Amino acid sequence: MTDEPTLREAADDSDFRIGAAIDSDALRSDPSYWRTASNEFNAVTPENALKMGPLRPSRDTYDFGDADAVVDFGDRNDMYVRGHVLVWHNQKPDWFQAWDYTDDQLREFLREHVHTVAGRYHGRIDAWDVVNEAVADDGSMRDTVWYDALGEDYLADAFRWADEVSDADLYYNDYGADAINEKSDAIYDLLERLLDRGAPVDGVGLQMHALGDHPDPDSVAENIRRFQDLGLDVQITEMDVAFHADDPPANPDEVQAEFYRDVIAACRDADCDTVVTWGVHDASTWLRTFRDFSDRFTGDPLLFDDRYDEKPAYDAVKGALRD
Repeated sequence: MTDEPTLREAADDSDFRIGAAIDSDALRSDPSYWRTASNEFNAVTPENALKMGPLRPSRDTYDFGDADAVVDFGDRNDMYVRGHVLVWHNQKPDWFQAWDYTDDQLREFLREHVHTVAGRYHGRIDAWDVVNEAVADDGSMRDTVWYDALGEDYLADAFRWADEVSDADLYYNDYGADAINEKSDAIYDLLERLLDRGAPVDGVGLQMHALGDHPDPDSVAENIRRFQDLGLDVQITEMDVAFHADDPPANPDEVQAEFYRDVIAACRDADCDTVVTWGVHDASTWLRTFRDFSDRFTGDPLLFDDRYDEKPAYDAVKGALRD
């Protein structure tokens, strides 16, 4: 027996949220998975179950079974629940083809989707990623089915539609914009425009997929503060820490732990109170299954290893929460 607190207890004691993306199948089938998730985290988000493709098996059908399982899990375990994601250009249903719709029909399709999904979880989801990855890596607006048909208006509309049916905080979420750089500058400008137009944006999610090259934590803190100066909350929403597979450091566990520690410290210093890791343990990381990422990056980016044992990164995060 040990009196050492869990990560969740350390987070609770620090008024901090430490979360994980949850796979509904693993939640149902693996007791070690749900035990680790419930004991060690105080925040949760569905990894895929609330994305449009998995959620809509046919044009007139929604299947909320997997999403409900994750939200119910969060409810039962008194966890902060993030909804991910209402509007995204990826993981659309296989049956969906943009050319089947006029621009006006696409706008109505998207409005109905946002109303149905966000409205279902009124009072149960604490924060929504309303729009995901609308900005390209070079800072331009990403060329998507929604942008092609509706222009930049689709973002403001999506936030307004979500606000009509949900009491959750509403976030814009993106990758590669964790520190001050060309993309985060563009996202800052986009959110400033949306706010000027009266769109009900409450926050920005910085994904923090630190793959290979890791952003400078001091720059991350500076980036957080400038979004806060716009009146926005900031959360780290999809954190994992990996290395180039062909050139990992000599001591990857220690380097990984140090980066986790530095990001938590920078986040707390900048009054950011939520960090969500993209998975519960290394065996469930998306990096092992996503296209060619398994060849490009190391596949052990999380706080627990394949056997749910605590890694140095776990201790580093807990230590940063205590400091």
